[in-house]
Amino acid sequence: MTTRSIYSPDERGESVDEQAESEASTGHACPDCGGSLVTDDSRGETVCESCGLVVDEDEIDHGPEWRAFDSQERDNKRRVGAPTTEMKHDKGLSTNIGWQDKDAYGNSLSTRQREKMQRLRTWDERFRTRDHAERNLKQALGEIDRMGSALGVPESARETASVIYRRALDEGMLPGRSIEGMATAALYAAVRQANLPQTLDDMAVVSRVDEMEFTRAYRYLNRELSLQVGPPDPATYLSKFVSELDADDAFERQARALIEAGKEANVHSGKSPVGLAAAAIYAAGLLLGEEMTQETVSEATDISTVTIRERYRELLEAEAELDDSAVDATTGAESGASA
Repeated sequence: MTTRSIYSPDERGESVDEQAESEASTGHACPDCGGSLVTDDSRGETVCESCGLVVDEDEIDHGPEWRAFDSQERDNKRRVGAPTTEMKHDKGLSTNIGWQDKDAYGNSLSTRQREKMQRLRTWDERFRTRDHAERNLKQALGEIDRMGSALGVPESARETASVIYRRALDEGMLPGRSIEGMATAALYAAVRQANLPQTLDDMAVVSRVDEMEFTRAYRYLNRELSLQVGPPDPATYLSKFVSELDADDAFERQARALIEAGKEANVHSGKSPVGLAAAAIYAAGLLLGEEMTQETVSEATDISTVTIRERYRELLEAEAELDDSAVDATTGAESGASA
């Protein structure tokens, strides 16, 4: 269905021909028939879709003058540097003198040239970190990258953690707190925002400070920067725990269904999400008839058997109540239809 303007050409002060000419002059319509124009990059031409009129030819190609047929050849021929990143204290814009004592042809440098290059590296490092704030930022971002790499955190989350730490540094939140503690807190905040399965215990393993210090720093960051961090979802940890237990996908599907039933019954309120995930996996094994002891789940998830024993009963009761309500609803619908 086409729409028509409520104004006539005379009321608009221009005729249809004048409107077509104006559109053609702006390059959006064909000057001959008024049809739409398309650009053919392979030929460097602008052609009308309706009549095939070549409106423009020999257009400038803004792409590279070289061709590449695979990613390795494309990287070798590229003549631009790496993109800017928040994970470097200077955002990756400064130069970096390599540590290899070789020239452009691969030949080893002489002793005098090696000493000269070492002095240049020293001065280059001093100019890159000229004050205490840059040295602080460089150390913290290095810690974030080290811990993120050890935990398998994706680069996007590490970038987010770097931005969080930069905000804390700009707002003067660092005095009185350790660099390692604030860096760990920033990484954990980014992990929580991205809904990744890393827990506080995982962070404590790779951090250089104890758990109490960086959790206190995390609460401080969350409060002062007003970070949009919601409560963790227990289902986030299922894939990780199932992989550590070497279980099949049926465990994860059944455990996910148990957690969803627990959410509807509000079982997860005030409970540890990691404990609920571990209990859901154990309960899934019971429902599937698989032999998996509480000790096995406890060792794989680092959750005590007492917590697993308490939580899995609550999840099973929530699923039973959900099934009973579904049966009652079906029965009521059938009785109503028969009446």
